[in-house]
Amino acid sequence: MNYNNILSSSENGITTITINRPNKLNALNKETIHELHEAFDDANNDKNTKVIIVTGSGEKAFVAGADISEFADFSVENGGKLAAKGQELLFDFVENLSTPVIAAVNGFALGGGLELAMACHFRVASDNAKMGLPEVSLGVIPGYGGTQRLPQLVGKGRALELVMTAGMIDANTALNYGLVNHVTTQEELMPLAGKIASKIMRNSSVAISKAIKAVNANYKDGKDGYKEEIKQFGKCFGTEDFKEGTSAFLEKRKANFPGK
Repeated sequence: MNYNNILSSSENGITTITINRPNKLNALNKETIHELHEAFDDANNDKNTKVIIVTGSGEKAFVAGADISEFADFSVENGGKLAAKGQELLFDFVENLSTPVIAAVNGFALGGGLELAMACHFRVASDNAKMGLPEVSLGVIPGYGGTQRLPQLVGKGRALELVMTAGMIDANTALNYGLVNHVTTQEELMPLAGKIASKIMRNSSVAISKAIKAVNANYKDGKDGYKEEIKQFGKCFGTEDFKEGTSAFLEKRKANFPGK
């Protein structure tokens, strides 16, 4: 599929999605959000894709925020619809994909960019990365899940400080906060993401998808994460991956998971 604002390529079980609006610091506009939805959906439905990596083109930005020009004159009703539709199409959608998603954060990840990174299952960052939620400096608040996912990742106090000051933190501070898992040089960012993806691909994709469901359940209103874990744990016993994994262990050989 041809896109105007993103690039998508697949190799050796990894689909890499690159936001490609370098002249706009990869800012998210309506069209880009729709294209990202399609690319993530296609990758998630591709049996050959075991891990998805999302990053930004160029050296300056992962995603520097949302395209403010698209909503500067919105009404209260339109603003609410903007947030609801964006969360449905992209941010909640990515969080709940059954395929693992790694955000490779290079340069600025601000506003909607940080919100996209936080929607991914985890994050690695280059040492030039800068992250923040500057929305209150525009008279608005984060609307793509930032007020919910940031406290989950770094704690309420740190999240509120970042939101209220509209400030940025560097990669090492993000690592200290637990916002990112690893920091490396910009040159080694994609190789590192690929290395982690390769480790993930050694394991059962079916079990991983069920682990994602169980972990996410703990952060959803009305859901009991422990009950969801029990449910997903039980389901594993009916999979071909479980039979292969346990057989390989008992036979002292490397598992060859069928992904079923």
